[in-house]
Amino acid sequence: MNKHTSGSHRLLTSFPPVLGPGAHTLILGSMPGERSLQEQRYYAYPQNSFWPIMARICGFSADAGYHERLEALKQAGYALWDVLQQCAREGSLDSSINRSTEVPNDIIGLLEANRTIDRICFNGAKAEESFRRHLQGRLPDQRDFRLIRLPSTSPAHAGMRFEQKLDVWRESLLR
Repeated sequence: MNKHTSGSHRLLTSFPPVLGPGAHTLILGSMPGERSLQEQRYYAYPQNSFWPIMARICGFSADAGYHERLEALKQAGYALWDVLQQCAREGSLDSSINRSTEVPNDIIGLLEANRTIDRICFNGAKAEESFRRHLQGRLPDQRDFRLIRLPSTSPAHAGMRFEQKLDVWRESLLR
């Protein structure tokens, strides 16, 4: 697992982006949870709704193998990454992230290298907040990005039922 100690919190490191040619939408989380870091897979916690939601939107099986799911996302034009490259956090909750330890990923470089991306979606409030704090002022001026906060797929975001989350995600992601 990618971790170092930092006081009472562990310094965590996120994964590389998932990105195919011609991607139109970048979906950003905040930082992978404990289970995802252990398994080195995006959204590995079984109660997270990300894969069931994306399976319904993109038309693949949520039970497909991890690499098949990643390929299906890329084929549908979706890129996947996290706003934070590193941060200190105990447990998996976004609310436990130590703000003073946040280091963003090179999302600006990714956007400059992938000019087909015109929409940035945030999987929850923390992803959006971290992006706006660290990166929004550095977006390429010559491009107009749609920034969309989606309801978190985390089971910690229990204020919405699965079908409600799916409806918002579907409405926001389908062109």
